[in-house]
Amino acid sequence: MHVHFIAIGGAAMHNLAMELAARKHYTVTGSDDEIFDPALSHLREAGLLPEQTGWHPENITTDIDAVILGMHAREDNPELVRARELNIPIYSFPQYLYEQTKDKTRIVVAGSHGKTTTTAMILYVLRQLGIETDYMVGAQITGFERMVRLSDTAKYAVFEGDEYLTSPLDRRSKFLWYHPHTAILTGIAWDHINVFPTWDLYVDTFRQFTRTINDTLIYFEQDPVLAQLAAESQNIRCIPYNAYNGDVPMQVFGKHNMQNLQAACLACQQTGITPEVFYDKISTFTGADNRLEKIAETSSFAAYKDFAHSPSKLRATINAVRERYPDRQLIACMELHTFSSLTADFLPQYKDSMREADVPIVYYNQHVIEHKHLAPISPDDVKSAFCQPNLQVFTDSQLLKDHLLSQNYRNSVLLLMSSGTFDGINVTDLTKHIIQNNN
Repeated sequence: MHVHFIAIGGAAMHNLAMELAARKHYTVTGSDDEIFDPALSHLREAGLLPEQTGWHPENITTDIDAVILGMHAREDNPELVRARELNIPIYSFPQYLYEQTKDKTRIVVAGSHGKTTTTAMILYVLRQLGIETDYMVGAQITGFERMVRLSDTAKYAVFEGDEYLTSPLDRRSKFLWYHPHTAILTGIAWDHINVFPTWDLYVDTFRQFTRTINDTLIYFEQDPVLAQLAAESQNIRCIPYNAYNGDVPMQVFGKHNMQNLQAACLACQQTGITPEVFYDKISTFTGADNRLEKIAETSSFAAYKDFAHSPSKLRATINAVRERYPDRQLIACMELHTFSSLTADFLPQYKDSMREADVPIVYYNQHVIEHKHLAPISPDDVKSAFCQPNLQVFTDSQLLKDHLLSQNYRNSVLLLMSSGTFDGINVTDLTKHIIQNNN
């Protein structure tokens, strides 16, 4: 098989490319107009990095068996146009995953928050028990070679179900492709307003998702929207859950992680794993990369990084750290980076989301707003939206870095939250400097 990836530089796309080359031994080629680390290094190491960036229709030849189309490409992409002219089968990323696993038992984790962590918990326990599983998860998990695995032998497939668009040719949510036997819905909080400009449209895509479930829906019962969707789901079994409140010691913390634990336990029960076995195995789980990931600790200081960027994720992450360190100063810094977060009409959704932080800080880059063709927002707009008088707003990453280094970190916790990079700030080096400066 020869498979060509259009937009190979995406996080999931490049992992799938490496998986097909390594496990399936396919011939894999690809293209993209920009590729950044870690995809750049991963593809280079795997021998899959395109020789030149950009879209080149001559890459598309009659010996290609399938094209996998990433969301980063556009409908008029020259390589896509050429592939259609040659009648080469074209798959979106989720469509391809389904085709590869349609004869397996599929578990899909969806919701506005907690997807990656809950998926990682399920995979961790299955791995601990030696149960072979195919998967797709949105972050690197310790002990797992890639973010994607596809085999000819696994009985189960576990996917993180994303509600974002499938591809330039398919404007439906990705998770509508997976048709799970068991699905988890962790909660619904409005996001992706460029795709779902109203709350009702956002909820409706989850409603459509419930209609694709074959057997069982596991849902967080304290979310009234999920309770309503469950009530509407007449032809499947619906299992509500709350937070785990047992006495097994855990490496992860926070109310939302305890909710994730209970959801993952119920999903594993559908495969025959008892709660006792699940909680024994999950007790050593330390989390997925960039999901409340501890990056430094001394006797009087700790630092964490997290992917939190939407209001619900931001609030949950800050509250989790506050619960963990009730007597320490909490310095919380987040980056507005996504389309929704940088949209003036969406900013008020962040009201009170950093209330539990002693030192709340927000960073954003004006150039990113221009690149996304959004209306300008000012630091005063951000302060007004968050409704927190002591909020500090930065638009220059160097000034932000200097400010973070100037803080007193005795008996403190630093929490860095972003789906971006704070425009190149190396958070590991930053925390090393903080520790040196506070010794």
